[in-house]
Amino acid sequence: MSPRWSWMVPYIASPQIPARAPDRLPSPRQPSSVPCRSFPHPPAVKSSVAPIMPVTEESVIQATTFGRASVDGSGDPERKHPDAHATSPPDYLLSEGKAALQESDLASDRDDFPTEEQMRTLRRVPQKIPWKIFTIGFVELCERMSYYGTVVVYSNFINKGRFDADGNPTATSTGAALNPWSDEAQPGALGLGKQIAFSLTTFNSFWVYVCPLFGAWIADKYLGRYKTIFYSVIVAELGHMVLVVSSAPSVLDKPHTSLGVFIFGLLLTGFGTGTFKPNISPLIMEQLPDDPLRVEERNGELVIVDPAITATRVYNWFYWFINWGALSGQLGMVFAERYVGFYLAFLIPLIFFALSIPVLILCKKHYKLTPPAGSVLGPAFKLLCKALGHGLSANPITTIKNWKKGEGWEKIKPSALGANKPSWYNFDDAWVDEVRRGFGACGVFMWVPIYWLAYRQMDNNLTAMCATMALHGTPNDLLQNMDPITLIVLVPIFDLFIYPFLRKHKINFTPIKKIAAGFLFGALAMLWATVLQYYVYKTSGYYDTQDPDYKSPINVWAVTGVYVLIAISEIFASVTTLEYAYTKAPKNMRSLVMSVQCFTTAFSAALSQAFTPLAADPHLVWNYGSVTIISAVVGILFYIAYYKTDQQEDALNILPTGQFGTPIQGEDVERRLSTPNERPASTVDEKKI
Repeated sequence: MSPRWSWMVPYIASPQIPARAPDRLPSPRQPSSVPCRSFPHPPAVKSSVAPIMPVTEESVIQATTFGRASVDGSGDPERKHPDAHATSPPDYLLSEGKAALQESDLASDRDDFPTEEQMRTLRRVPQKIPWKIFTIGFVELCERMSYYGTVVVYSNFINKGRFDADGNPTATSTGAALNPWSDEAQPGALGLGKQIAFSLTTFNSFWVYVCPLFGAWIADKYLGRYKTIFYSVIVAELGHMVLVVSSAPSVLDKPHTSLGVFIFGLLLTGFGTGTFKPNISPLIMEQLPDDPLRVEERNGELVIVDPAITATRVYNWFYWFINWGALSGQLGMVFAERYVGFYLAFLIPLIFFALSIPVLILCKKHYKLTPPAGSVLGPAFKLLCKALGHGLSANPITTIKNWKKGEGWEKIKPSALGANKPSWYNFDDAWVDEVRRGFGACGVFMWVPIYWLAYRQMDNNLTAMCATMALHGTPNDLLQNMDPITLIVLVPIFDLFIYPFLRKHKINFTPIKKIAAGFLFGALAMLWATVLQYYVYKTSGYYDTQDPDYKSPINVWAVTGVYVLIAISEIFASVTTLEYAYTKAPKNMRSLVMSVQCFTTAFSAALSQAFTPLAADPHLVWNYGSVTIISAVVGILFYIAYYKTDQQEDALNILPTGQFGTPIQGEDVERRLSTPNERPASTVDEKKI
């Protein structure tokens, strides 16, 4: 028997499980004579239960197998010990700041699992990225190109018309500009005005980020992620076809018909995009090997191969693909509508998105596909209500304190309820821990809409600021795309240089720290915009003249700092929330938790409407200034609120995998073994299992 896990035997075999781990973990490189901390065995009891087995090689194998079964049932695939599946791991596995052991480590007696000393001192590195991940990244690039390529022309298609008020043509029959080389060239189609254009584009933003909730439910319960993605692509493609029809010259001659067809196409593309989004990012991460932390030697240096670091790398490059798609769609379709017409601006995204279909079909056999796990939404929310109900008090402050302690989650575990568990309890203690962690991640996402307030200033206000500055021949299209351009440059720099530098110097830049940093960099971006807007007003003489057509001599490239800081904040906040949604959700709820992350974007769109009165001259300084203060304060409060969670990052990442959907005896094995002459009859027919 390896000395590495000999200290675990008293925990597994003894009914009196200690409250915490031994003082230190013996290193696998130490000789077998290294003493382990011992614990007193309980007095003998009269029971039908077999006596404690001696510490032998065979007993350790049996104990570790049973220990694994007590966590997730994998050590007992035939369910010969049904009541073992309700047992949770010892409390010390989740203690603050301590690295927990995975159940697979107990079963395999792994010598490459890092010790506590190694967890503190060794540099962490990512796993190797398999090629199939980049094929999914290409699918995401195609989807983002098709989405941004169509959305970018919606406003002109609806707002501007092909004729002026006197009936004179202002655009061609396809909606292209009459003189596309002129600075005043303006493509248009329906001519329904700004109000209808604003209403439809705002609805589209909301629709696209509400549909992920349905897409997640379909994937988790019925189809699985791959099939949901594939069918979503088909639906979105049908929507693009309808948009092409709505922009045909013969249809544009009948504006109301064109509008009806356009709205139908908008609904289809939005539904396809929305059901696609919560499933594509979990699918890309599921292609990685499901390996725990391990120590290996690279270039003569001992390092820890950390799955969490791998998730960071994968999602950084995933975001890189997203921005390539966004950039190509936004730049290309603006020129298509201007020089050729709207039918081409809708047709190119249709063709480009179609490229993802053969990729999905040809690579399916190489993908790791997770089957649907059935409905987990109902049990998950029932657990949440039961857990919160245990902390309720007439005093709101006491209620909040009770919820923070999390004692309610311990009281609702199958092992705690025993024979009193409800009939819908078809899961083990470990799944309850995973659900708790998943809802904790959703709590993190509730802060994110405040971050998006800073990001959304790019949609209109920063573009309006640029129009009042000295352009010196700089194309407007380039300024509108500064954010994706900056991200395409910065993502590789952060992944290949900045993050490795921090890890090399043992700086643990956890997801909570990254999100907090995202808030602060967003605040810095808004501070830059506040100061710049003040000087634009001052140098243009606007404060004296109140001229609505004011122009400042400040070079438009001065706004670059805002875009760079916003891009950095995206790498910290937006990318990390994708990573956090995946790593903290139960395996059978990943699409659902990802959909909550998407929904926060829809909520932020509604929240940003509160700042509409400030989004006009002469209030823009106050607009940027208020967002600066809000972002900074919320970022600090966010880190304070999740400081303890941040200290538990390693333990949360390697929680045991829970079992859902199998009959489970709600009795705590250790409690029953420690009770003399008491062994209640099992409520589960073991032979049937």
